[in-house]
Parts: sequence; structure tokens; C-alpha cells
Amino acid sequence: MILLLSVYFLSSDTSSQEENREPPGPKPLPILGNILQMNLKRPYLTLCEMSKKYGSIFTVYLGPKKVVVLAGYQTIKQALVNYAEEFGSRDINPIFFDISKGYGVLFSNGENWKEMRRFSLITLRDFGMGKKGSEEKIIEETQYLRDVIEEFQGKPFDTTQPLNYATSNVISAIVYGSRFQYSDHNFKEMVNRMNENIRIIGSPSIQIYNIFPWLGCWLTNWKQIKKLVDSSEITLNHHETRSLVDSFLKRKKNAEKAGDEDTLFHDQNLIITVSNLFAAGTDTTSTTLRWCLLLMAKYPQNQDHVQEEIDSVIGGRQPVVEDRKKLPYTDAVIHETQRLANIVPMSLPHTTSCDVKFQGFTIKKGTCVFPLLTSVLKDESQWESPHTFNPAHFLDEQGRFVKKDAFMPFSAGRRVCLGESLARMELFLFFTSLMQHFRFTPPPGVSEDQLDLTPAVGLTLSPSPHKLCAIRREPH
Repeated sequence: MILLLSVYFLSSDTSSQEENREPPGPKPLPILGNILQMNLKRPYLTLCEMSKKYGSIFTVYLGPKKVVVLAGYQTIKQALVNYAEEFGSRDINPIFFDISKGYGVLFSNGENWKEMRRFSLITLRDFGMGKKGSEEKIIEETQYLRDVIEEFQGKPFDTTQPLNYATSNVISAIVYGSRFQYSDHNFKEMVNRMNENIRIIGSPSIQIYNIFPWLGCWLTNWKQIKKLVDSSEITLNHHETRSLVDSFLKRKKNAEKAGDEDTLFHDQNLIITVSNLFAAGTDTTSTTLRWCLLLMAKYPQNQDHVQEEIDSVIGGRQPVVEDRKKLPYTDAVIHETQRLANIVPMSLPHTTSCDVKFQGFTIKKGTCVFPLLTSVLKDESQWESPHTFNPAHFLDEQGRFVKKDAFMPFSAGRRVCLGESLARMELFLFFTSLMQHFRFTPPPGVSEDQLDLTPAVGLTLSPSPHKLCAIRREPH
């Protein structure tokens, strides 16, 4: 009898352990966790290496905080799409809470997130996002961008500001109802501050602050972020704007008239939502375009192919969205740039909304989750040459464009980028317009081989500082 009871308890204990099995991972140190093993400038590289040892789902500790990392196309798709509800909440770390206070779209949860996302999506679509209305706004902006680039007269220039201003103006036209002159002081301040925010948030010191928030008062980058955030309302003059902001203010006024004290349409949500849309709608698109131009300068044979295709299909007329299906190689180059540039390598952090049984493991409610998007975009089981620039990834043997399931730069599931349709339109129209009118080359004395593809450190991966020459060309 004693023997039978012993066997029963041992087996039930084993099955209980199996049932509550947590993802494996490197042994953490007290307090520090695994941060001494991390490359804090490029943590995604460390996590990719760890996935080779621990598998497609594993645990790391950033200080005392437990993080479950998801790696590889199959695992991330399953989590974000098939378990969309369970993995769909946002983990709001200290720096993002300092910035958003739980308001807006990017760094909020629950009713606030649902309401602000629903409002943003409906209103952006009402004002033409992804439709003819936004196409006209982008086409108008391509002319301003070309004029600015022509002023350099083929001399070396940094592509950052012109491309930032162009993409900022597209989102400004939709969100604010008007574009700005590139020389407008407030506009420049707004764009430059946003860029600085994104750069600083990805720095090692801010990552240390996220792990140990009590160190904040000693970290200069944290102080700088606070100063930038505190001044954000100064340049957001929403009383003179139109479009999405007007829609929000009308909802706010209606709620005040109805005496709705619980309304989510208040000044804090307006400022944070508009800031979210402005930052997300500017940085990722302009950064991707900078990578496009850098890659064209580095690989002139690919630039030749793009320009030959544009010349033969479009000639000298203005490119339009409808041209995309007739420009398969150009489309493939844009997609391959997004894949290789991998500008949001760790996505934004998620958190589990409940206890989840996933791939034989148990992940507790409230666990921070990193969907490692870089491991999807460079998954060796999905891409023929994942670490090199190869537009053929998106072409069949007849040279026709093919979609790939593992192309996931905008993430997936409930938190997929709400501006994806606008970003895709901008990338196509800006890139084809620039390729049509300019040839991009390294500066004199710099060879193609010397153009560096190592990304700079930041929340998003932008190219390292560089200059290019834009040589005027006439479309054939």
C-alpha cells in the first residue's frame, strides 16, 4: 500500500510539474537577472543567440523582471494571431509610462486602448488613410521632397531630415489637416524632438532605467526624456488644427455637454494619441526610406534594375499606387529593404492577459513577452539568404511579385501597426518618385563597399550616420 501511494504521489507531482512547466532559459543572478549576458546596445542579437540554445520560447530575467521571448516565424505567428487575445496586451515599462501615463494608443491597455485605437482607425480612414485622399497628399509631398533634394545639386547630404519632414507632413496633413513648411520652426522642433526621443529610448541607460527605475534620477538620458515630454504640449497647438484633432475635440465637447465625467476624450488622451500617431507615422517610414536609398547606393546594379523598370512602365509621369502591380521588381526591393532593415527588431513589448498554455509551457498572466520580429524576418527556414539583400525573396521564377507569410515588419494580431496601409503607400510613392528623378551614389572618394549597413542604436534601427549624393536624372 505504501509503495502504491508513493508511486501515486510521485507521478501526480511529475504531471503537475509538466502541466506548469515554464519556458527554459539561462540561470539568472539575484537582482541582476541575465543583464550581464545582454548586449544592451543591441539586445535583439543576444536574444537571437539564446534562441539557438533554448528554443523558440524561452525565459530571461531583466533584473528581477521575468520576460518570455518568442522566436521564429511559426511561434510568433501562432502567439500573435492564433492566441491574439492572450498575447494582445501591452507591457508598459517605466519609460513608456513616464511618456504616456497609460493614455494614447501605443502604451495603453483595456478600455482606453480599445477606444483610442477604434477612434484612430475610423477617423484616419475617414480622412483618407490608405485611400485616394492620402495618395493625393503623398504625391503632393513628393514634389516638395524632390525640390529640397535638388537644392543639394548632387553634393553629399544627410538624408535624415528631408525624409523625416516629408513623412511627418503626410501624417500631419491627415492628423492636423495641414502640412508644414520644412523651414517652420515649430515643425522642425516637433520632428527633431521625436527623433531624439526614439534615439534615447533605445539607449543602454534607459534600458537600465526600465530595469531599475529608482536609478532614474542619476541617468542623464532619463532627465532628457522627461524634459522632452514636458515640453510636448508647447508645439501641439491643437486649437488651430483640423482633421483627426478636430474630430477628437468634437467628441470631447459632446462628452462635456452630456456631463460624461468618465469620458476617455480628454486632453491627455488627445496629446498622447496624436504624439503616438505622429511618432509612429514618421519615424518608421522615414527610417525605411533611408535604408532604401542607402541600399540603392550600395548596390547600384539593383538601382539600375529599379530605374529601368520605372522608366519602361511609368516614364516621366507621376507614379501612382495603381502602378505597384506593374512594378514587381521595385515592389520586391521595398519589401526586401523592410525585411533586411528589420527596424523594430523586438516589436514593442506585450504582456499576457491571462494564464496561457502555449507549446507545452505555462506562461502566467501579466508576464512580459518579447515577440522577436527580427527572428521572423531573418528566419532561416523561411528565407533563402536571410542575412543578405536579395529582392528575389519576393519574386517568382517569372519575375512576378510574391507575398511571403513571414514578412511581418508591422507585427501581427491585435497590436498590428494601425498605419500599415498608409506606410505601404508612402514607401511605394516616395521611393518610386525618388528613383525616377535621382540616382543615389556614395559621396566622392567613398566606394559602395565602404557604405556601412550597421544600424545605429535606438528604439528603432536607423542607418548609421552617412551622406549620399542625389544626381539628377531624366526619366526615359
